[in-house]
Amino acid sequence: MKLLHIIASPRGESSRTIGISREFLSNLKKNNSDLVVDDLNLFEIELPEVLTDVASAKYALMQGSSVPEESKKTWAVVAKYSQEFLSYDAYLITSPMWNFTVPYKLKHYIDVIMQAGILFKFSENGVEGLAKNKKMFCVTSRGNDYSPGSYMHQFDFQEPYLRSIFGLAGIQDVSFINAQPLDIAPGLTIASIEKAKEEAKAMASK
Repeated sequence: MKLLHIIASPRGESSRTIGISREFLSNLKKNNSDLVVDDLNLFEIELPEVLTDVASAKYALMQGSSVPEESKKTWAVVAKYSQEFLSYDAYLITSPMWNFTVPYKLKHYIDVIMQAGILFKFSENGVEGLAKNKKMFCVTSRGNDYSPGSYMHQFDFQEPYLRSIFGLAGIQDVSFINAQPLDIAPGLTIASIEKAKEEAKAMASK
């Protein structure tokens, strides 16, 4: 199994989210001897900007035309990110919650890869995802508790967004570990991280 680890935390190995993901990957490797993991740290790469030339290419392709000559160079870079994403069997997204949703680097990456004709297509039956039969694991960390039934749950735009956008691409098998709350009290933080690591071990064995 070939897995892409998409890292959306700028804190490196001091990141609590990354620490939980490392626990998951360590146990996943024990259960899958053929596992190959590639890290993609979004804070260490320069993603292409989605500007006029990319938009022109995107809409030309959506309308059945070819990519305009002036857009070909930039579009090739964008398309490469999408095609590389599609080449993996599974994905791990490591993402803290920022302002109730995902960090801007992850949103930028998603805006780059979510291209019609590569990750999804339009048909007479509507939108069809082209990344079917793939798995996605998401490890998130939150300062507060956004669990269902809590007052803060209404502000959780992170998990619904990730489920929806990658569902559009055809990825329906999505599992979440939400480490929370991490910023209320030191003792609660330690307990929440340990709980999340136990959940990571369990998720890796499924």
